Amino acid sequence: MENSSVIAQKYGWDIEFICDDTMKLRCIKSNEYDFVYTSNGVHVWIHDMNSMYTHIHRILKPDGTYMMFDIHPFMRPFGTSSTEKIQVLNPYDSTGPFGEIPTYKWRIQDILNAMMSSGFNVKHMEEMFAVDGTFWVDESKSEASSLSDQELEDFRNWQLNPLAALPQWLSIYATK
Repeated sequence: MENSSVIAQKYGWDIEFICDDTMKLRCIKSNEYDFVYTSNGVHVWIHDMNSMYTHIHRILKPDGTYMMFDIHPFMRPFGTSSTEKIQVLNPYDSTGPFGEIPTYKWRIQDILNAMMSSGFNVKHMEEMFAVDGTFWVDESKSEASSLSDQELEDFRNWQLNPLAALPQWLSIYATK
């Protein structure tokens, strides 16, 4: 959010940035905003998709825009420890909660149905592939710095990394 604010100031854009819990949005009036965006990693923490999208819909002005960008749900069932063999950790329809601190692995239908039942009009959806091989690297481990450019590029080749045949990212554009 800080980078976005700096960019907006640089170009003279009048944008108010708010970082808030999408499950509540209690401090935000209804029909106040033109645009709401949720980024990578939001949905995994949400236990009630309908509630989240109802609150987002409520704060948008008529014809307001909602955009989301997150890891593609098709990626969540799989482990990425091997590029030679696909390892299924959970079935696609196993949504959670998982772990001591609950996380969720929503399906595309869960996301879209929650949006539409909250009153959103889904206008466009994109399923995208990683632009480089770093998507496949756990940056918390030292392995990232030891990989060559070719090794990173090979992660994007579905013949060498079967998971690269699936889309890695999902983006949805919807309006109120």
